[in-house]
Amino acid sequence: MRITGISTHVVGTPWRNLTYVQVHTDEGLTGVGETRMLGRTDALVGYLREAAANHVTGSDPFAVEDLVRRMKYGDYGRAGEIVMSGIAVIEMACWDIKGKALGVPVWQLLGGKVTDRVKAYANGWYTTERTPEAYHKAAQAVVERGYRALKIDPFGAGRFELGQEETRYAVSLIEAVRDAIGPDTELMLEMHGRFSPSTAVRIARDMAPFRPAWLEEPVPPENLKALSKVAEKIDLPIATGERIHDRVEFRELFESQAADIIQPDVGHIGGILEARKLAATAETHYMLIAPHNVGGSVLTAASLQLAGCTPNFKILEHFNDFADADIKKVVKGAPQVDPATGCFELSHAPGLGVELDVDAAAEFPQQQARFDLWADGWEKRQPK
Repeated sequence: MRITGISTHVVGTPWRNLTYVQVHTDEGLTGVGETRMLGRTDALVGYLREAAANHVTGSDPFAVEDLVRRMKYGDYGRAGEIVMSGIAVIEMACWDIKGKALGVPVWQLLGGKVTDRVKAYANGWYTTERTPEAYHKAAQAVVERGYRALKIDPFGAGRFELGQEETRYAVSLIEAVRDAIGPDTELMLEMHGRFSPSTAVRIARDMAPFRPAWLEEPVPPENLKALSKVAEKIDLPIATGERIHDRVEFRELFESQAADIIQPDVGHIGGILEARKLAATAETHYMLIAPHNVGGSVLTAASLQLAGCTPNFKILEHFNDFADADIKKVVKGAPQVDPATGCFELSHAPGLGVELDVDAAAEFPQQQARFDLWADGWEKRQPK
């Protein structure tokens, strides 16, 4: 079997463009992959055009390791976010093809399942007015849909410092959310790399009474010594890693022991097997993995394949019940959260278990998507 070419399909919304890639073969099998780029979609599509000619077309889709190696190192320049994301969508699609050809789900090819259910947490649900009353109501709606976990960034456009008044307001939002969801629902506190170490520590202590399940990216991701300063002074679990795009770059994070949960994005870290290798290293450091997942249903399906065969997998992020719910229709067999359990059921369908509906995808053309976490009102995901 050989790859004959690829096709790209960009599904657009005002705040994010999702890039789907189909990999076609000479035996009629087609695989699909997906990633989400912020402000770099055209660059990704351009890279994929060159990579298809230089590396992908003519390759054996079963030889996943060889193809990833050639895409990563065959152009000599250091692979960053765009290249690793391009590798990821091709890699996912190759696993999809391989699973379809053999009649088994991808998790079966990566060691077999360790679980039947994968807990989900909701994100993108607080696109309402930034008030305690509105957040209380919105959080109640999340729990009513069956979710047992949700995440929120309550800090507005805060950056580096946050004044006492702004801090008290953020605390009031979290107090309202905790009241709405009760004591047993997990509440993940997102900081988006906003703060200096001292500010992050101060805020973490203020938030501690509401029992966050983790504190996510409390400081910018470039300086892991700063993250260590935070970890040494708080008692909350720390999660980070969505903006690291090569598993080699996680080495310093593992050595520092500054994180309890790592959050690679399967669509940015080079794909499913690259993330599985990273999870295995995390396991040796007694860390859990909870992938960043702000894409659509193909990326969710790929992340669930990873979850199915990974013993230290904690939970999976899910946007598409709340933000851009209509885009779920572009994928046939889109994973759904079971409201009775708050979990995804592990798919037993061959490959990734999903198919891209190209006609439905065409209903959501690429947009000049804009998402600025430093702008007032970013949480509404309605860029001006």
